[in-house]
Order: sequence, then structure tokens, then C-alpha cells
Amino acid sequence: MADYLAFPVPQMTDETFWLLRDFVYEHSGIYFADNKKPQLENRLGLRLRANNLPDFDKYYYLLKYDPQAARELRALFDSVTTNETSFFRSPPQIQAFQEKVLPEIIERRVADGGRTLRLWSAGCSTGDEPYTMGIVVREVLKEAVVGWDIRIFASDISEKALKSARSAQYSEYTLRSVPPEIKRKYFTQSGSQYTVNEEIRSLVDLQYLNFNDAARVRLMKGFDVIFCRNVLIYFDDEAKKRFVAQLYDNLNPGGYLFIGHSESLHNISRAFKLVHFPGALGYKKE
Repeated sequence: MADYLAFPVPQMTDETFWLLRDFVYEHSGIYFADNKKPQLENRLGLRLRANNLPDFDKYYYLLKYDPQAARELRALFDSVTTNETSFFRSPPQIQAFQEKVLPEIIERRVADGGRTLRLWSAGCSTGDEPYTMGIVVREVLKEAVVGWDIRIFASDISEKALKSARSAQYSEYTLRSVPPEIKRKYFTQSGSQYTVNEEIRSLVDLQYLNFNDAARVRLMKGFDVIFCRNVLIYFDDEAKKRFVAQLYDNLNPGGYLFIGHSESLHNISRAFKLVHFPGALGYKKE
């Protein structure tokens, strides 16, 4: 059999780019602007090779009409998303979460006679973010954690990223921002790999979620904090407005939303109160 991996990837015509771009948008909300054609071409070239297809027209036909396309759709999402992340990424945001937001929510919950925390890592990638959130919760509550009902929901559209998150194994480079004492306390080292300890893993519920599935997203209710960092960059303005409005509904009153440090809700939503922290911004549902 010929080695199709040796074949050069054919060029994508503008017409096929528009078809594939619209297909991706329709099924995920992820939007590729006209100037992103080379990026889409490069990323889908991997799927062309994997399916041993001669051109992008054939790949579009597979996605659109093949009865087995559901499996390929998941692989497509793996290809068009970027899963670069690390533990304790964007330290000012994590510091705000640890020193301001969590204590505020915990104090309010205790005053109401409750002991529940519901957090969501929306676009969790390989799990670095939700496990960081779990570590921070443990550090804030300390011994009192045994009296709390804590769930950290972690979702992503990439099955490949979720598989990596479930393994909970990470390299030294991924842990480069983790303080040494935290690394010793919450990770088990084996050679060059570090595995997140069960006390943190048990807090995190990893699940597949396509943000374009409005019915599923509406079910994600009652959150105190949502981290949705570097996700909005994939959407056009219409999809951003729709998704952010849903995130607002997903939060409890008094809950917080954190987005990527280079992202903004300017011209996207006025529903949140903008909260300034040292070196970071948060969005609060009053």
C-alpha cells in the first residue's frame, strides 16, 4: 500500500475553504476568518492524510455525507483547536482567585449555612487548569475541606486533550510555574513525569462538551466561578455574545467569570460588573 503520509497536501480552493469554514462554525461555533485559510489548510491537512483522501473536497464530502462522520467530527475538533496550557497559568488571575474570589464566596456560603462549591473550567484542554483550581481550593480551605462538597467540572471539545487530562501526567515544563512546595504536596514524581495526586483528581469531573450544543450548555447551572480562558478567541462576535450570555446564566449571583488575559468583554456583554484585581480582571454577576 502506498505511504500516503509522503504525499504533499493539496491546496485548498477558496470555495472549499468557505464550505469547510462554515461547516466547522455550524458544528462548533469556532470561526476561521478569511485570512485564516492557511491555518485551516495546515490543520485539516493532517485529517486528509489520516483518511487517505486526495483533496479537501473529498474531505468535506466525508464530513457532510458519510454515515460514519461523527467519529471524524471529533478528530476534526482535535485538529482545529490549540491545547497549549500549563499549571498556574496567568499567575495574577490565579492569585485573584485564591486571595480574593474564593474567600469571598466561601464566606458568603458559610453565612448562608452551606458548604458547597461548584467551579467550571470551560475549555479545560489537557487538565492543567482544573487541577490548578483544585489545588487552590485545597490550599484555601486547608483542613476544613473535609466539610465541603466540592465539584470542579472540566469540559473540552477535544477528545485528545481530555484523554491527556484523564491521565493526569505532566512534564516538568508544564509544571514550570508551580511552587516547589505545591509540587511536592500534590504531585507524585516518576522519572521526568509528574502525576496529580488523587486528592485533587477526585475533585475534577472531566467531560466532553461542544459549546455549540446550546441545550447541554444550558444544563451547566449553579457555578460559583467559571474559568473560560482563551476560548472566546475562536468565536466571531455573534457567537461570543451568545456564549457569554449563557455563561452569565450558568453563574450563581455573586459568581465570577475569568477569561483570557488578552481577551475582553468590551462590546460583547454589559451584564457583568468588571472587577479589578492586581494585574488581572474578573467579571462578576451581581
